[in-house]
Amino acid sequence: MRATPEARSPIDRVAAVCARAAEARWFQTTVVTAILANAVVLGLETYDGLMAEYGTLLESLDKAFLVLFVIELVIRIAAYGRRPQDFFRSGWNVFDFCVIGAVFVPGLSANATALRLIRLLRVVRLVSVVPDMRVLLSGLARSAAPIGTMMLLVVFLMYVYAIVGWVLFADVDPEQWGDVGRAMLTLFSILTLEGWIEVADTAAREGPWVWIYFISFILIGTFVVLNLVIGVLINSLEEAREEARAEREEERRREAAAQGTLGLEDRVRALRDALDDLERELIDRRPPGGPPRPG
Repeated sequence: MRATPEARSPIDRVAAVCARAAEARWFQTTVVTAILANAVVLGLETYDGLMAEYGTLLESLDKAFLVLFVIELVIRIAAYGRRPQDFFRSGWNVFDFCVIGAVFVPGLSANATALRLIRLLRVVRLVSVVPDMRVLLSGLARSAAPIGTMMLLVVFLMYVYAIVGWVLFADVDPEQWGDVGRAMLTLFSILTLEGWIEVADTAAREGPWVWIYFISFILIGTFVVLNLVIGVLINSLEEAREEARAEREEERRREAAAQGTLGLEDRVRALRDALDDLERELIDRRPPGGPPRPG
């Protein structure tokens, strides 16, 4: 039996109000604006002349931002109603809580360096507040392993070409190719397409065929490997975006179910997703060209 709004307890009503506020666009816009304004204040405090004239005002603004962030945190925690501990299931929420609450830890506020770092972390909270930035970081984390493998491939490619370059061009241009270390640094600058024509012109004293060496390295290193890295990043970002969309949908369903407002369409969608998962599991267990394997 669904709970009517009149039957809800005051805690549930407060949680519903806070949840609507936390999800409202004006609330998120206000938080982002406050974080950006706080960043501007931190930048202004680096100027001695401005601090001497407006130091009191800047310090008051910083305290006002802290009060606003505390209110924001209280609203987001209160949105969980009878289960405020669920707020800490998200790593981003834990980060926000630690950054805002650290200023109240005894001893830290007295340390000027620690206080500056804590205030700087309040600006870094922009990453946790803006969903697209969270998706971007999640995509970068997903791509770390394949990109690391590709970076090893690039280093190996540079090492091989460095040895060849040392053999071919050490006598002509010892400053760029005198040993394998210098040769790898030269190849790294070529990989960025910065000044490679001048390096190639100097090496061309060895013969007109040297263009094969440089063009092949640029084609393999820049237009192949680096484009593969970009492809991996784009694919990881798409996966992170789909995961974030699924998490938001699942959280919305849990909140609707907890409040007794889960509609028929939501229940049908949940059943369809469960059937899709079951179908994928059966396909994974089916051997190629044969019937499904027994469980």
